[in-house]
Amino acid sequence: MSRLVVKEMSIPDVKLLMPSIFSDSRGYFMETYNLQEMRTLGVDAVFCQDNESSSMKGVLRGLHYQMPPYMQAKLVRVVKGAVFDVAVDIRQGSPTFGKFVAVTLTEENKQQLYIPRGFAHGFLVLEDNTIFSYKCDSFYNPLSERGICFNDPAIGIAWPDVGIPFILSDKDRKNVRLNEADTFYN
Repeated sequence: MSRLVVKEMSIPDVKLLMPSIFSDSRGYFMETYNLQEMRTLGVDAVFCQDNESSSMKGVLRGLHYQMPPYMQAKLVRVVKGAVFDVAVDIRQGSPTFGKFVAVTLTEENKQQLYIPRGFAHGFLVLEDNTIFSYKCDSFYNPLSERGICFNDPAIGIAWPDVGIPFILSDKDRKNVRLNEADTFYN
């Protein structure tokens, strides 16, 4: 019996995973990762690195990715707070190249987004003191890291209004548009 419900997204390789949550008077329990179950769901990534960030409302991180041979699949979730999470297909030759999937991940819904290799990823923090956690199937390689502008009109992401200007790192302010970015063939 599967402990995960999978919602197919508009880009079939990206999957929204909804774990079973077992609650009682003590709190709750959920399984956040199970290799066997992931395999049955068509997720073949083997994760080797876990990352976690804490951010204030209005922080926008992304859109990040790594070039081959250091491409990363990610399994992302929110431990505390909420984010608007985005995955952009940057696989040249893909029928969904330049398209994106966006979901709101929260502490309450406990959903996870599986983002395969070949996608740029970013998120906007919707609540103060949000803790964002993610697994990667390849180690971070700073020389391979790239970024695409979060507001590239060619992609057209409708980021939510959080009532304050977005807070970007200096590195993310320098991200290029998709048509200027290093991408790769599917």
